[in-house]
This record gives sequence, structure tokens and C-alpha cells, in this order.
Amino acid sequence: MRGEETRGFQSEVKQLLHLMVHSLYSNKEIFLRELVSNAADAADKLRFCALSKPELFEGNSDLYVRIAINKEKRTLTLTDNGIGMYRNEVIENLGTIAKSGTKAFLKSMSGEQLKNNHLIGQFGVGFYSAFIVAYKVTLLTRAAGAKINEGVYWESTGEGEYTLADIEKINRGTEITLYFREGEDDFLDEWYVRKVISKYSDHIALPIEIETKDEKNNLFKWEKINKATALWKRNKAEINDTEYKEFYKYITHDSSDPITWSHNHVEGTQEYTSLLYIPSKAPFDAWNRDSKQGLKLYVQRVFIMDNVEQFMPNYLRFVRGLVDSNDLPLNVSREILQDSRITQNLRTSLTKRSLQMLEKLAKDDQEKYDQFWKEFGLILKEGPATDQANQQILAKLLRFSTTYSADTKQSVSLDDYLHRMQKDQDKIYYITADSFAAAKSSPHLEFFRKKNIEVLLCFDRIDEWMMNYLINFHGKTFQSVSKEDESLNKLTDEKTIEQKETEKAFGPFIERLKNLLNNRVKEVRLTNRLTDTPAILTTDSNEMSTQMAKLFTAAGQNVPEVKYIFEINPQHLLIKRVTEIEDEKLFSEWIELLFDQALLAERGTLEDPNQFIHRMNGLLIKSLVK
Repeated sequence: MRGEETRGFQSEVKQLLHLMVHSLYSNKEIFLRELVSNAADAADKLRFCALSKPELFEGNSDLYVRIAINKEKRTLTLTDNGIGMYRNEVIENLGTIAKSGTKAFLKSMSGEQLKNNHLIGQFGVGFYSAFIVAYKVTLLTRAAGAKINEGVYWESTGEGEYTLADIEKINRGTEITLYFREGEDDFLDEWYVRKVISKYSDHIALPIEIETKDEKNNLFKWEKINKATALWKRNKAEINDTEYKEFYKYITHDSSDPITWSHNHVEGTQEYTSLLYIPSKAPFDAWNRDSKQGLKLYVQRVFIMDNVEQFMPNYLRFVRGLVDSNDLPLNVSREILQDSRITQNLRTSLTKRSLQMLEKLAKDDQEKYDQFWKEFGLILKEGPATDQANQQILAKLLRFSTTYSADTKQSVSLDDYLHRMQKDQDKIYYITADSFAAAKSSPHLEFFRKKNIEVLLCFDRIDEWMMNYLINFHGKTFQSVSKEDESLNKLTDEKTIEQKETEKAFGPFIERLKNLLNNRVKEVRLTNRLTDTPAILTTDSNEMSTQMAKLFTAAGQNVPEVKYIFEINPQHLLIKRVTEIEDEKLFSEWIELLFDQALLAERGTLEDPNQFIHRMNGLLIKSLVK
């Protein structure tokens, strides 16, 4: 061997290898699925590259994965004749694990989380699962098209270092040999290995062969042990649920079963096959809109590229699966794909198919849909603002907490809300706040509780943005209860003689407030929407809401000052007492206190909380002295 050197893994790699061996994987046989999947990926990559460079096949386009067991040496060798690797690629791929996010991943895990094997497939560490059963792993590889003397030797015990050297390798591709630990004899049993391959990799469109011995003639031969057919090309009636689930795990490296899936073959102006899955768990980077997430693309069973974002809108980035289209050109590039009319049509169709899949899940299995909403509801809420064409379908899929229940669980659909609407109610009412508690206890809801009118409680950060784009649902428009609106006035009682007299009696008081608050408010007026609160702040229908102002401020945007309407409850005892105060200074203190209370209820914060506390304590002392 030439150019031999010993290199150290990155420090976080050492930690992760230790965790993998001792904590993360509960099912040891997964390592075989991972290695076979990697070999299949290498074959797919070679097929794709050979479309423009057929010489990469080196005269042999028959691709395979081969497994040989040596019981005496206690080894298993897995060989493929795929794309292979150059020396620099070996260093990059086998000397680093999960280049971005590994440290954060390790720091975030503790206790029971270390036993959770749902995460491991999300960090690109499939190759290293070999160290769960092996005390040493060697790898020989040569890139397709490289010279024979450009082969690479790699070896490691998975502790802290690996050895690297240049070798001669006649055949392209990669050969991995695992030296098993004591107690791992199952993987030296040919029939056990066959069973594992059948369980996890039967669907791979690549022959997987195992070395068998003809005892009679004392000869060794290769025997194919998988069906080697693309699962998505088979008839749906011939595929059982277990096969669908195992295929999902193969293409996603997720050890959890999917919640649901949809397998369809479409013919007509466009011909394509799609197999779409909804995961049961959100990946760690699900809320990162810039993360590489998308479907796999095949053209006539030839793998083209991974994570094709153009096939799905961003709010459906959690959907996994693949598309196999006969209409896309085989030399399709990423740039051509972005501008393709065919791609745009596929995107429309696949989006519709995904939403139909969610509609069916919501209708047929409420428990599973609740699980989906818990994991991906926040992402789906991005949809109404970005996909006007499917807004009504998306609105139907949304789930809310409401005043109908004391539970924080978001389980009420808009259909549920419509069924419970009052006869004289013509709008869907909602409130946005920073938390469920803030929304549930808002003074804006007092009137609605009195009238037994249900209100949607929106407390996720994205809700204010989403609700600004939701125009209507089944002919009913949406209305924030913290904004002025004529429909709210219609719901209040008709003005009685007593109310008219109250307005007249409070006229001087309202004028006194206007003079005191001046341009700090847009308007001061009486309201009969309150029962337990002396005063609230509302915004004009054309004014930016408080929550929207918070969103812009958090994003670093300049926000114009929100001009509130100060609404006074004339029936409240505190208001009645304040109207009797003649001392202007004392009157001013009480009004400032009431105004700050209303601001605190509306915004959740005050610019000067200490001044508020000081004023309140001063008024309390005066009351106690009296």
C-alpha cells in the first residue's frame, strides 16, 4: 500500500460513534439495511453519471450488491460495483459525520432520549452503524473511471482514528468487510442474513446476491436473494402494508412507520408514478424553511436526484417519497427542472394529491390526524398565505383551540366551528395572543362568553400572519375580536332608553378622557362588550394589529405606532367611582392606571412597568389611608 496515514476523527464523531454503539440503535440488524441502501445509492449515482459518460461503466453495466460470509474469520463482506470514491471523498465522507448540527444534536440528548433510535437516520450516519456489531471495519474502494492504482484503503476500529492508504483495485466500486464482535453470531448465519435482506431490502431495484457453497461440487456461486423490482412500479394490489412501510424506511432512513401513504400511477397528458408518505415524526430541522427536503426523482426507474424541492410547495416540505416520470428528459438538470412546464404541472398534481391524502386521513382516522397535526401543524399553517389556489382545502385541514373547550389541544376544525355557530352570527371570530393562557383570559372574550359565541384561540407565532390571509371559509369571513367591526355591534343588544341615558350621562367623562389622553389614542368611547373588566383597547379595522406589530418588531422591521381605541365599561364599579373624582391629579393617576392595565392586557408588556407598579402602589396606599 502507498501513501499510508493515520487520521483522527473529528471530536464530535468520536462521541457519536460511542453513542451509536451503546445507546442509539436498539435493533442491531439495521446496520445491514443501511449498508445495502448505501450500495444501492452508489449504483443509482453511477447510472445517472453514465448517462452523460457511458465510459464510467468500464464495459460492465450490470450492477449488483454481493454479500460473502466467512465463519472462520468471523467476517461479512459487502461489495458493490457502483460509483465508488476517490481518496478525498473517502476523507470527506468517512472522516466526518453530519457536518452541520452534530454537536447541537449531541448536546440536546440526554437520559431516555439517547435510547430513541428515531433520530439516527436523520444525520447521515448509516455507514457507522456497522460498529454496533463490528470491532473493526475495512473498506476498499475505487471511483468509476479512475485508474486501477487510484484505489483507496480505509480501516478503523471506531474509536478515534482511521487508517488511509492508496491501493490497486481492479474493479470499480466499494468493498466493506466487518469483523464481528463476540456474541454477534447471528450475522454469520446465511439464512439469518437472507431473512434480514428480505425484510428490509427486498424492494431495491438492484440484485442482492449472497455467496453460497455447492457442497456436492465444492464450488462457490452467487445466488440472488431479493426480488430486485422497483416497489413503486408494482401493482398496488400486490403490495402489502409491511412492504410499503419498509420501503419508506429505506428511502428516508427513518426507523418509525409513516402515518399514511398514497401510491398512484397517472396516465394521460403526463405519465408518472408517485409514492408519497406522511412521516409520523418531524425531523429535527423540519421548521427550517431552507433545509434540503423534498422528493426523490426517478426517470424511467433511473435515479436522477434527491431532495427535489420543485415538486412540493414549502408548506408540504414534510412529505416524503418519490416521483418516477417518463416525460422528463433523461439529461434533466436542476436549472431545466426549475423552469420546466412539466415540472410545474407535476407540482400542481402532487400538491393536490398530498392534500387529498391529508383530507382522507382527517376523515378516516382522527387519532392519526391529531398525531400529524401535533408534529406538522405549524408547517401546514404556512399554506394559506402562500397557496391561494388550495386555500379552502388547507382551511379545512387546520385545527384550533377554542373557547368551546378548556383544553390547549388544537383539535377543532372550521367545519366543527360552523356547526356550532349562533343563528345570527355571520362571521368566524378569533383572537391572537402570545400564549394559550393569554388568549383564553383576554377581556375581549367577555362579551362572547356572555353570548355563548365560540372564538378561535390563536396563540402560535405564525397565527397572526396566517389569519391575515384567510379571507373566508364556506362564505363566512374571519374577524378578530380585538378589532372594531360592524358585525360585533350587531351582536350587542339593541340600545335601550337606559343605555342612551348612560351615554348622555358619561358624555362629560368621555370628553375629560379625550382631553387627558389626547393623541395617544385614536378614540375614546363607551362599550357594552365588557362584564368584568373596566376598560380595553381595540384597533380600527384598517389598523395594524398588536400581534402583527410584534411580528414585524421581532423581525427587526420599523413599525408605526398603533393607535388604539380606548373602550370604557360604564357598568364597572371602578369606572363609576373614577367619574366622581374631581381632583385632576388623582383623576389623571387613575386613568393612567386603567390605560396601562388595558395596554398590559392587549400587548402583554409595558414600556415602563416600574412606573405602572409605582402608580398602582401609590393609589392603593391612598385608598388604605382613607
